[in-house]
Amino acid sequence: MRRQRGFLFPSSGSSVRNPPPLERAEGEEEEEEEGGDRRGGAEVDAGAGAKEEERWSRMLPELLGEIVRRVESSDGRWPLRKSVVSCACVCRRWREVTTGVVRPPTETGKITFPASLKQPGPRDLPIQCFIRRNKKNSTFYLYLSLTQTFVDKGKFLLAAQRFRHGAHVEYIISLNADDLSQGSNAYVGKLRSDFFGTKFKIYDSRSPPGGAKASSCRSSRRFASNQISPQVPAGNFVISQVSYKFNLLKTRGPRRMLCTLKCPAMVPSASDAGTMVLKNKAPRWHENLQCWCLNFHGRVTVASVKNFQLVASSDAPNRAGGADDDGDDPVLLQFGKVGDDMFTMDYREPLSAFQAFAICLTSFGTKFACE
Repeated sequence: MRRQRGFLFPSSGSSVRNPPPLERAEGEEEEEEEGGDRRGGAEVDAGAGAKEEERWSRMLPELLGEIVRRVESSDGRWPLRKSVVSCACVCRRWREVTTGVVRPPTETGKITFPASLKQPGPRDLPIQCFIRRNKKNSTFYLYLSLTQTFVDKGKFLLAAQRFRHGAHVEYIISLNADDLSQGSNAYVGKLRSDFFGTKFKIYDSRSPPGGAKASSCRSSRRFASNQISPQVPAGNFVISQVSYKFNLLKTRGPRRMLCTLKCPAMVPSASDAGTMVLKNKAPRWHENLQCWCLNFHGRVTVASVKNFQLVASSDAPNRAGGADDDGDDPVLLQFGKVGDDMFTMDYREPLSAFQAFAICLTSFGTKFACE
């Protein structure tokens, strides 16, 4: 059927105020009706979703809490702990109950939500992780160990990439392995070194509970990092500093390092309240092997100058944990090589996974004045 053309002038029997009804092309009316049906269908779906969510949220709080507690106690490791996360995704009520039941890593030794990455680890037994290095693009990936072996795929936790900015080197740390930019919503913090690569500052995208000094440099302005704690404004706050001592005499032995942590959760007992100093554990000379040795309890298999263990400094105002099996001060963080591009990382209180990862990143790279 030939479509008639519309004219701007009024036809007979009509006027400008009362124009005749416009003629529609074939199919236009049907499309409009279908569009209305689609909109109506969307409204029906949204209403059904709201009713479904309301039905789940009406569950008795005692029953809901018991369900979440049973799921939480049954899922000891990833990837099984995805069931706990699934419970938190049902609705807002379930999310509130789940976050109330799931305890922090300090009490459980488990990493469940992204917020757990910035919470201290357990006091007695360390959380075992490993780091994979990609030399081609200077990228590092942190995984939670699922077994006691070094061959499991692990649970991805964090990623970092090394960038050079003039005389400085920065490691951008992110929740997303495919989005390692400081402007990303997955950005959680960074590590920045000095010219010699012997002094480092660790920046958190969120201010810790006790407060911290925000960086004033241009590259450290605020960004939209909202996956760890959306209710807190994002920025770059100095939470730790790491320094390596110069070895001008070139004496043999591991690198000597000091790490100053801001630990607002710790009970203040000195003028430096809320801070803790860690140092590398001194190795022992092995007469048979004719080398310096540290006991990594089977978690490190390859000798490397990057390997280290951190313990609380003897003059630290706050010291965590009891003695290890060998009677020495407890190892709060240990890092060592097990393959060409694979390293283990075990940490515990007062360190978080984020802090431990950033400290381990300082060990990469050549330090001529310290070795």
